[in-house]
Amino acid sequence: MTSSEQPIHLLLVDDLEENLLALEALLKREGVVCLKARSGDEALELLLVHDVALALLDVQMPGMDGFQLAEFMRGNVNARHIPIIFVTAGSADLQRRFRGYEAGAVDFIHKPIEADILRSKANVFIELYRQRRESIAQRNELEAYANALREADRRKNDFIAMLGHELRNPIMALQAGLQLLQRPGDEERKAIIHSRMEIQAHHLSRLIEDLLDAARIDQGKISLKRERVSLQSIIDSAIDTSRPRIEAASHELTTSLPPEPLWLEGDFTRLSQVISNLLANAAKYTPCEGRIHLSVDIEHSQIRIDVADNGIGVSPELQSRIFDLFAQSKGPDDRSRDGLGIGLALVKQLVELHDGTIELASDGPGLGSCFTVRLPVSA
Repeated sequence: MTSSEQPIHLLLVDDLEENLLALEALLKREGVVCLKARSGDEALELLLVHDVALALLDVQMPGMDGFQLAEFMRGNVNARHIPIIFVTAGSADLQRRFRGYEAGAVDFIHKPIEADILRSKANVFIELYRQRRESIAQRNELEAYANALREADRRKNDFIAMLGHELRNPIMALQAGLQLLQRPGDEERKAIIHSRMEIQAHHLSRLIEDLLDAARIDQGKISLKRERVSLQSIIDSAIDTSRPRIEAASHELTTSLPPEPLWLEGDFTRLSQVISNLLANAAKYTPCEGRIHLSVDIEHSQIRIDVADNGIGVSPELQSRIFDLFAQSKGPDDRSRDGLGIGLALVKQLVELHDGTIELASDGPGLGSCFTVRLPVSA
């Protein structure tokens, strides 16, 4: 409920029930709630629970009178801002007025009450309260927006620093390789250098593709070439793509697939990218000689794909933003791993473009993680 939709409370205090009902009848309208109290103690209890736009206090009440109640309100940090109008049947002598204003009153109304005057005065304070509440809401919105901008700026700076580091390494390796190739040497040594340069060039190409994909995500320009494709062929392609990284860390990859063929309406390349990114993510955040398991099931006319690992897991605070662009956790060696933090954000976008969903399950750091993708089955 927005601040404009929330009711505005008025506090009516009088020891006579009929007077409270009469005041309520005069002031009640849509969006205004009248809180009624027959004593000062009841009024203070209501003020502990509700924020009030205006208080109308009867002066002459048994026990705590209206002046004493006003003094209590002025001494309370949560109630001191509430405007007070005294309602009195007594004389309007200067001493009583002075005491009332000293207690914090903004006005006096004498009985018998003139309905139009009461409504007019109440409307002024109701409108002032509404404007104050809207100002607070706008201030909070601006503060939240400013915090979001600061967070975006921080993430941008982190990304630029990470990008510079990731681009520098393969470029330096390529430069070093070129210099080495210019020196005299045997062909076998040159072949080794050439092979290493190819690896660095592939890494550089992958980083550039990640940057382009990030731009496509931001601009909503990722398009699909839909066709009827076999899920088995998608998984085979994804495993082939991810195998070098899995084998480099000596991980054990196991699969569990249904015997019957499954078909999807989707983009083969992009679906393969989804699975390979999840496998690469599992390899990236699992210590050497870990276990990765890929399983496929049919669940409520949907294909369910699980990629689980026994890696470092995901902390609760990161789980809520794991699919955000540039979000990354530390690797098994407690350092940020290679990559730009684009993979999972891209995976989520691609899955949703295929009318699917993706979710993460992790019991916390050190307890592994499991990404679950659900996609509609092709007829």
